Amino acid sequence: MPPSQLKRLKASLREQGVTGPQKSKKQKQQEKGRSNDSRVQRNAALQQIRDSFNPFEIKANNRPAKFQSLTAHPKKDAVLRPGVTRSMGEEARRATLLPEIQRRNKTGGIIDRRIGENDPTMTPEERALQRFAQEKMRKRGGASLFDLEAEDDFQEDALTHGGQALDLDRDDFDMEGLEGSDDESERGLKRRRPSAGSDDDEEEGISDVERQDPDKPARKKSKAEVMKEVIAKSKMHKYERQKNKEDDDDLREELDAGLQEMLNLLQGVKAPPKANKAEMDAGMNPERLAMLQSKSREETEREYDVRLRQMAMDQRAAPTTRTKTDEEQAFDDARRLQDLERSRLRRMKGEESEEELEVEEKKPKKAGAEVMPEDEEDIGDDAAEFGLPTQQYDEKAGPVVHDDEDEFLMEDDLIASGSEDVDISDESEDDEDDSDVEEGAAAADEEDEEDEFVRGILGDKDEKSERKTVVPAAPSGLAYTYECPRSHEEVLALFGKMAVEDIPVAVQRIRALYHPSLSAENKQKLADFSVALVDHISYMAKEKQSLAVIETLIRHLHSLSRTYPGTIGKALRTHMSAMHESGVFTAGDLVILTAVSTIYPTSDHFHQVVTPAITLMGRWLEMTPPSSSNMATGAFIVALCIKYQSLAKRYIPEAVRYTVKALQLRPQPSEKELQPHVNNIVAMAELWSAKTAFGQIFSPAAVSSLQALKGQKKSSQHLSIMLSQARLRRRPLELHHHRPLPVRTSIPKFEENFNPDKHYDPDRERADAAKLKKEYKRERKGAVRELRKDANFIAREQLRDKKEKDAEYEKKYKRLVAEIQGEEGHEAKEYEREKRMRKSSKR
Repeated sequence: MPPSQLKRLKASLREQGVTGPQKSKKQKQQEKGRSNDSRVQRNAALQQIRDSFNPFEIKANNRPAKFQSLTAHPKKDAVLRPGVTRSMGEEARRATLLPEIQRRNKTGGIIDRRIGENDPTMTPEERALQRFAQEKMRKRGGASLFDLEAEDDFQEDALTHGGQALDLDRDDFDMEGLEGSDDESERGLKRRRPSAGSDDDEEEGISDVERQDPDKPARKKSKAEVMKEVIAKSKMHKYERQKNKEDDDDLREELDAGLQEMLNLLQGVKAPPKANKAEMDAGMNPERLAMLQSKSREETEREYDVRLRQMAMDQRAAPTTRTKTDEEQAFDDARRLQDLERSRLRRMKGEESEEELEVEEKKPKKAGAEVMPEDEEDIGDDAAEFGLPTQQYDEKAGPVVHDDEDEFLMEDDLIASGSEDVDISDESEDDEDDSDVEEGAAAADEEDEEDEFVRGILGDKDEKSERKTVVPAAPSGLAYTYECPRSHEEVLALFGKMAVEDIPVAVQRIRALYHPSLSAENKQKLADFSVALVDHISYMAKEKQSLAVIETLIRHLHSLSRTYPGTIGKALRTHMSAMHESGVFTAGDLVILTAVSTIYPTSDHFHQVVTPAITLMGRWLEMTPPSSSNMATGAFIVALCIKYQSLAKRYIPEAVRYTVKALQLRPQPSEKELQPHVNNIVAMAELWSAKTAFGQIFSPAAVSSLQALKGQKKSSQHLSIMLSQARLRRRPLELHHHRPLPVRTSIPKFEENFNPDKHYDPDRERADAAKLKKEYKRERKGAVRELRKDANFIAREQLRDKKEKDAEYEKKYKRLVAEIQGEEGHEAKEYEREKRMRKSSKR
């Protein structure tokens, strides 16, 4: 257990020699000479003991100096006393901040400025003495003007106001104004209006009575009189301004009338003689009167007829669109091409086009709409993901028209082909039919969704029932109307009876007869017919029929896909599903893949039909090794892949691998069989020449396989040149070839009187800025510290006031409770006493 504070104090005093055994007389006499020094030593020892007993009064530095150095004047560690500093700050805040807090939200008040009232050092006797002396001094210097106890011979000072003396001797009390008069005229003199001839007096504010009696002071005008004068002057100025304006207008009209004469004089032209103005009736037009007076009646009527015919022949004005200039037309064309290219690039990257985004934003969202269940054979709702519209074919919905990348036109008179020998008996009926056809064509041109294959050959809608009747066949064997086939079996039954070359004409006539605009049922019929056409082109390719006819039917599918995109896309995907299951491509499958490349944009990054087609072709090229039996099929599929990627230029590794293996096939096939593969590899090199990995795609194996072939020297050299150019483009990065720069060396600067606390910056502005920043930082920290201390002081004072109020309230509460309890006890005793007295009286 440590010793107590008292024992520590005694031990410290004994060690420092402040206390100890009693000294003898001799020792006291020896110390008399150095008493002053001993007193200083004693005080220092006592201060040291005090500091040691209160270690929190002294605060040392937390860490030593940053740099240890030896100087001529070493700095001593500062001794800080936080307790003393805190008490000084507390006293300063009580003297300054506390009065401000107490005066907060208080206005007005009386400040006691009596002598010694706020001086706590003065006693009441001293205050009274000082006040008495000040009063005597004031009386000795001069008495007040209103002092009632002053002597009579006191010299009064003159009062002033605004630097002028006040005349207090003059008595301005008018006794005459209080006296009454029986004369009515005398009482109304001041209210009488001034005469008309006294304008000068009115301006000066002098009435008639005042004018008669000049000795009396002038009477000031009332507010009503002044306002009347102001209004009268305003009206007079307004009348003058209006009159000046009318004079200016008359002068301007006079100048305008003589302007022509002035111009004639300036130009040197003699003015024509003025004609006498004929008298005319009040209601007749002057031009008509002049015409009647100068011309005869016959000439007037003839001129009237001519003008009437001219007015009848004049063309009426109609609103028209302004014709654009060549620059505006070129700008519009360029902008349209840029928009189309931007849309194509977005689709190529797999992003939604701007038109689709606008349509999705404008499409109303119905809350709580029911979702219809999809069929098992349905494609799903991934049409927008692959570039097709999400709207599937619906009988209630109208045809959807989309722009295609490859538009084409066909002749409009295909319906009349092969029908030149047809005998027509009734010419009148033919004329009516021709008129109906022309009306139908006009109606078709107004529709935006009309197809180019059937434009100009549609009749009136009322004739759709007559057109369905089978007309006797023409001498060529080709009928004009057919039943719309809705399956491939019906198509075979219909087209099997006619020549292959007549199939396109029959297809066009079916499309014209069952156009969607003629009947609501035709929409579903043409949709089924489109699916049957897809099956039929595959069938025709398997049967090795005319490729020209197949191409024409593909064009019909291309046109129908604008109206039925979902139906035709589903049919094509069905065929591709069969290809995937079989793993073998037939001629019909190749035609389907070719039709896909013709109908749909193959540059889209994701497409519902094109993407599966490319995947199927890549799978076949990867899984099927080249052989003599499938060389032609492989070359055709590789050519299709090149056609698919003609715009997007995406790399298909399966095509390059299959082609290189076909060129390296042993035994080597004939030159005729290898030529398509050579053309394919050259086309692929041209297509992907801009790729960074061109050198790795077409490795030296492709060049060596081309060099091993006979007659392909030109193709191998072309591929070798392209590879060398690709290697040059991929040159590794190099630094600039400049001379090496030596490392900068500087002679160290030596300071003789170096001080680590001083900054030796050669840039004066930078040194001043650093000094200012440091000073600002120090002042800011000090201000924050003082604000925190002020906030703590305010909180302590508020807490103290609250405690005082609570204690006062508690004291008052206890006093009131005690008083109430005392009164209750007193009343209770009185009640008991009264009760006992009544009981005793009853007894």
